[in-house]
Amino acid sequence: MAESIDIRELNERIERQSAFVTNIMTGMEQSIIGQKHLVDSLLIGLLSNGHVLLEGVPGLAKTKAIKTLASLIDAQFSRIQFTPDLLPADVIGTMIYSQKDSSFIAKKGPVFANFVLADEINRAPAKVQSALLEAMQERQVTISTNTYDLPQPFLVLATQNPIEQEGTYPLPEAQVDRFMLKVVIDYPKLEEEKKIIRQNISGTKTTVKPIMGTSEIEEARKVVCDVYLDEKIEQYIADIVFATRYPEKYNLKDLKGLIGFGGSPRASINLALAARAYAFIKHRGYVVPEDIRAVAHDVLRHRIGLTYEAEAGNVTSEEIVSRIINKVEVP
Repeated sequence: MAESIDIRELNERIERQSAFVTNIMTGMEQSIIGQKHLVDSLLIGLLSNGHVLLEGVPGLAKTKAIKTLASLIDAQFSRIQFTPDLLPADVIGTMIYSQKDSSFIAKKGPVFANFVLADEINRAPAKVQSALLEAMQERQVTISTNTYDLPQPFLVLATQNPIEQEGTYPLPEAQVDRFMLKVVIDYPKLEEEKKIIRQNISGTKTTVKPIMGTSEIEEARKVVCDVYLDEKIEQYIADIVFATRYPEKYNLKDLKGLIGFGGSPRASINLALAARAYAFIKHRGYVVPEDIRAVAHDVLRHRIGLTYEAEAGNVTSEEIVSRIINKVEVP
């Protein structure tokens, strides 16, 4: 009985403290029509301190959504356009000689911002990828012999274009795994498309005003950590991830030859963190199985390696995740 009262209290507290989410959603809707899944994913990444990889054809408001979110939170925003001739120094910064002080000083690069948009991340060579990797994982940057902490909150939102492969470098598995979510963005619906046309030919420009500061996001992250995750839900998460590694143990023998490698423990951690943030967005103080199912595709699609057999049969990691979710027993 005491536990149920605690959950009720927690639920009421989270409902109060997650009220700002509605304001952010309303602010985003002024600039972005539709793309609710994209907005949810950006919020999950922000509240869970995780990076987001967005994949979609050009023109689906990926950049606009990220810039709008940064404006609503009154955060520093920087955009790095990744190109084949980009150097690590162009991202993290470099040491320059100051004649005034007769010494070298650090000139910090665009990665020193709260929101970093890495546009077309798969266009840059491996050296640049590894420079960004340290920033993403360690939340710090090394310039020459000095290490500098990045501002908090720090969020890398990377985009990649799935249709144009000329002059691109496939992202290494180790780097893709650093992204908490890989979100595939689809075209808007017909009614939304008409609204988009109307909004863009009207000539009026929507101005986005900040509704909160970065310190409030830091506070919200602490509250997200209080969202209750039951042992049964933990078991459910572990079962889903284990089914990507050992499908035959979950009556999915036919997937055995299609999966090259399954999700690592990072997949389990991120599934739990993303589900917590999703529950918070829904103004709930506890995680339910539906939250896990809602975030599972975005957390797992880039963490399952496909065999040649799967690629030959046009089987996607998306389909594999769907089959696992439909098969693993729900608590």
